[in-house]
Amino acid sequence: MSLTEYRRKRQFDKTREPAPGKPLPKGERPIFVVQLHHASRRHYDFRLQVGDALKSWAVPKGPSYDPKVKRMAVEVEDHPVSYASFEGDIPHGEYGGGHVALFDHGVWSTPYDPEAQLAKGHLRFELFGEKLKGEWHLVRSGKAARQPTWLLFKEKDAYAGPVEADELLDDVTPPPGAPKKAAKKTAKKIAKVAPKRRRKVDWAAKASKLPGAKKATLRNEAFEPQLAKLGDTAPSGAQWIHEVKWDGYRLVATMVGGKVRIWSRNAIEWTAKVPELRAALEALGVQSAAFDGELIAGRGTQADFNLLQATLSGEQQGALSYVLFDLLHLEGVDLRKAPLVERKALLEDLLSTPTPHLAYSSHVPGDEGDAAFALASEQQFEGIISKRAQGAYHAGRGDDWRKTKRLDSDEFAVVGTTPGQGARTGFGALLLARPDPEHGWSYAGRVGTGFTGELIREIVEHIGKRKTSTTPTVYVPPNAITPADGKRATWFKPAFVVEVFIRGIGNSGVLRQPSLKTLRLDKDVDDLLDSDRAPAKKAAKKTATKRAGATARERAPAPETRLSSPTKIIFPDRGITKLQVAEYYRAVAPHLLAGIAGRPLSIIRCPSGAGKPCFFQKHHTAGLDVVRFVRLKEEAGINANYLVVDDLAGLMELVQFNALEFHPWGSHADTPDIADRIVFDLDPGPNVPFAEVKRSAQQVHDLLQQLGLQSFLRTTGGKGLHVVVPLNPGNRWPLVKQFAKGFAEALAGSEPDRYLATATLKLRPGKIFVDYLRNGRGATAVASYSLRARDGAPVAVPLAWRELAALKRGDAFDLDATVARLKKQRKDPWAGIDTIRQDLASLG
Repeated sequence: MSLTEYRRKRQFDKTREPAPGKPLPKGERPIFVVQLHHASRRHYDFRLQVGDALKSWAVPKGPSYDPKVKRMAVEVEDHPVSYASFEGDIPHGEYGGGHVALFDHGVWSTPYDPEAQLAKGHLRFELFGEKLKGEWHLVRSGKAARQPTWLLFKEKDAYAGPVEADELLDDVTPPPGAPKKAAKKTAKKIAKVAPKRRRKVDWAAKASKLPGAKKATLRNEAFEPQLAKLGDTAPSGAQWIHEVKWDGYRLVATMVGGKVRIWSRNAIEWTAKVPELRAALEALGVQSAAFDGELIAGRGTQADFNLLQATLSGEQQGALSYVLFDLLHLEGVDLRKAPLVERKALLEDLLSTPTPHLAYSSHVPGDEGDAAFALASEQQFEGIISKRAQGAYHAGRGDDWRKTKRLDSDEFAVVGTTPGQGARTGFGALLLARPDPEHGWSYAGRVGTGFTGELIREIVEHIGKRKTSTTPTVYVPPNAITPADGKRATWFKPAFVVEVFIRGIGNSGVLRQPSLKTLRLDKDVDDLLDSDRAPAKKAAKKTATKRAGATARERAPAPETRLSSPTKIIFPDRGITKLQVAEYYRAVAPHLLAGIAGRPLSIIRCPSGAGKPCFFQKHHTAGLDVVRFVRLKEEAGINANYLVVDDLAGLMELVQFNALEFHPWGSHADTPDIADRIVFDLDPGPNVPFAEVKRSAQQVHDLLQQLGLQSFLRTTGGKGLHVVVPLNPGNRWPLVKQFAKGFAEALAGSEPDRYLATATLKLRPGKIFVDYLRNGRGATAVASYSLRARDGAPVAVPLAWRELAALKRGDAFDLDATVARLKKQRKDPWAGIDTIRQDLASLG
């Protein structure tokens, strides 16, 4: 987000408003703030943190809790995140002069990418404030205006009600001289938009009927959860039930007097970190309860764990859920000694009315353990948890709960590093240790794969300036470490915990082929003394100080340059930053522009980097000042504004907007119905060697030549190759599409064992799909010299046909190799592509 306009409008020697540049809070989730602004025209300023700035709208009448009422919201300049705490007077005569007061603030979330939604013109989001709660919408108006205009309105949810923002001002600081009112009326009004009460049930009576239940007073404090032991196979028999093993963070929750507190398994309070969970539990409408469950993102699979961490640290937006699998207290009744299946049945009843962010963890009977494990594996879950159906709830680890993991992983303490080699900086590998009943800790091996650039920096930060040694600080079994590693290693005392995937245990107890799964900031090394693989040994006393800010991640301050967030990691596997991406595009701009300038353009934007969700954009959006647009009719008959880049300034504006890939039309914006390019994309299916792809490209070249058509070669930056046919003066799209389809089908018909002209997945193995579908009005293909949003930062590179024989892969060139190639290149391999006179009409 650019703060240039914010700076331009303010003189910071005359106003108390915060200047940009203050570092963002570490590891915190995105915030929202609403301020009441008594400027020349009274209005509410509605602000959502997106990235490193507050997206801002002026809402004249303020938010309404009535879903039928849509408030006009005028988009204004981005503000720094530090503006969220600003209250007071802006001097009259300065921009926005008048009184600013805080109306509400808190955390906000959305299950989708916020920048993509804003670009599309519809942002769906949830607010967790004192006054503003539940789901809301911002929808961009189609009306032409000097400033983009949106509509802000409430979703029809449990918090909706007949309340206006102006009715909730009794606790808001008034302008100087105005009387301040008591906050009682505001509290009464807020009560009107509290979640609607659920069905009236005597939960205490239901809970008292469970065997072993007894009356008790619940204290609003953390409790020690029950833990599982690791097994090789799922136990069977009627005495067991089986649940999915969710891949998230274990959380317990207590509710006293209708107020919820949430804790990690190590008794660190998480209530403020997960306001959606607190709100969801309080919406259940009970006064006292104790829950056990798992905090997850997405579906709670192994693949979703990184999303969970990124959401909690504020690096990404994602929907969080609390999957509940046990109920230990309800309305004054202690249920710990009740049978597990009875507790779960009561929990399921309590959750029978769907509640956002809460889910019930169902189970299957004991004789279906193998089937449950197979299904969990198929669905990419970590495994299953098997529990004794009639078991009571016991704190700590025991045999009543057993876990069976799909992919073997374990947690280890980091006790040292080896130096980095090649492009790896910071360290080469982490040295690991496990608890040892005889020696305290013993060396378990090294892990040197599975790291992203971001993780490397975070781990280096956690290592910090620890006291190091050239001799091991843990017991090293004989022959457990190689002489080379022994000489290069730096050792320190057990420092922090990582979880690694392992593929067996080798000689001397050393891990075989480990790879990093994640950095476990929710645990410290003392937790491993009570792990499922450790001997029974009392864990050392943990301190809250050591855990404070455990999920914090360093966030860069808002930069002073035109390119926002230059240090943001775009290619995490290589640690390549946004600045490096921008420098690459500046270096190749003359060559890239030769293929995209003046053409309708689609881009792939990656606001959080290539390792996170990206989105495809073809329409012009608010905020683009240099990139122009051309108004074109789409297939549905609707006119839309398509992106067009003409020069370096336009290209770099899209790079600033996190564009990584550039996909032009095969026609120009001024003649959109006339094609001047045909692209055959040779896309290999599974088990097709690249040598076969090269042979196919040469064959396509030769066949086209027999038709009198010259063609050009390009790597795609992926697995395949492009064969590009220039048309001059060009042909209409229906003829081009007919030719491309006929050529592909003829090739597939002549050699059906090698080629396909359809994209049917089940037919793809062992064959090359001759993709002709890129040859239609509105279809695109990746441009020469465009990066691809994939590991390694590969580039689509044009080649001379004579270079085909030596080519090793379709992604053989990355951004560094491409720049180096251009510096040495004497002749453009596509020289003459725009001057060749050929078209399909001449084929007869």
